[in-house]
Amino acid sequence: MQTVSFQLYSARNFPPLADVLKTVAAAGYGQVEGYGALYASLDDAAISALKQDLDRNGLTMPTAHFGLDMLEADPARALQIANTLGIKAIYCPYIAAEQRPGGPNGWHEFGKRLEQAGKPFRDAGLDFGWHNHDFEFVELADGSFPQDHIFAGGPSLSWEADIAWVIRGNADPFAWIEKYGSRITAVHVKDIASAGEGADEDGWADVGHGTVEWPRLFAALASTPVKYFIVEHDNPKDFKTTAERSIASIKSY
Repeated sequence: MQTVSFQLYSARNFPPLADVLKTVAAAGYGQVEGYGALYASLDDAAISALKQDLDRNGLTMPTAHFGLDMLEADPARALQIANTLGIKAIYCPYIAAEQRPGGPNGWHEFGKRLEQAGKPFRDAGLDFGWHNHDFEFVELADGSFPQDHIFAGGPSLSWEADIAWVIRGNADPFAWIEKYGSRITAVHVKDIASAGEGADEDGWADVGHGTVEWPRLFAALASTPVKYFIVEHDNPKDFKTTAERSIASIKSY
């Protein structure tokens, strides 16, 4: 098992960040994953201060999300932020519903767009890839899937596999791991609440306290090149409890 990371988006509703980092470190994490709103608009001094805060807590940020807008419009700034914070892998996390293409060719072109957006970062020695949600696994009219077309259009793209979103897309995560396991360099580790539970947390659960078969999934992922296992909960009531319970579950697998 690699060092377990914590996606700071999970704690976005529990400022200040300085306290979040202390809590995450105390829970036993050695790494965190950043997200665009955390640093995209910061100046150099604030980015350096964030790095110092990570260092003070014994944390690194090897992986991070950057929005496609910034990746395309200002890759030099994104790379500068990555270098300052010690980021080794960048994942584009999302495309808004109104911007999503409608068919196989559109998704293939989107994959090509991601491939092009990632070139400056790959050239700089960073890993670059796509982070999925559920919509990539919704069958298109011809029976194909957006995820296939994205990867066909972007042959160099790595995959940050968000397994719980694969399941929410009514797809079999084991089949997709088998199909594209060679691309998986990071995994979001989160859980789905049992039916009728967790409504106040958007149906998510702390890792090991929901329905996702994480022990089996870790076994399936062992044959992939995954480097980073990142705990996430999209809307926790108490991020400290989520952080603590999730890492305890993972360590028991």
